[in-house]
Amino acid sequence: MNLDDTDQRVLFTYPCEWTYKVIGYQESAIRQAISELVTEKSFEVSFSNKSSTKKYVSLSLDLVLENEEEREAIYMALKQHPAIKMVL
Repeated sequence: MNLDDTDQRVLFTYPCEWTYKVIGYQESAIRQAISELVTEKSFEVSFSNKSSTKKYVSLSLDLVLENEEEREAIYMALKQHPAIKMVL
């Protein structure tokens, strides 16, 4: 990982291991959404946390990404799914 001198963006060396934190209301619905959206890569999903109010649940999605475009595409697909409230 390096910083780009022009705009201080972080530059990653691909392929790299990546973890998305995927947050929503129901664990089963989040897992189903991930399975529907990430079809061409192997991945692992694990429970991460439940909010103190028990309203939200977060899961970790671990996979190897080949490039920045793939990272962005998966992020956008997850973010737009109705079962998912937020992606970090």
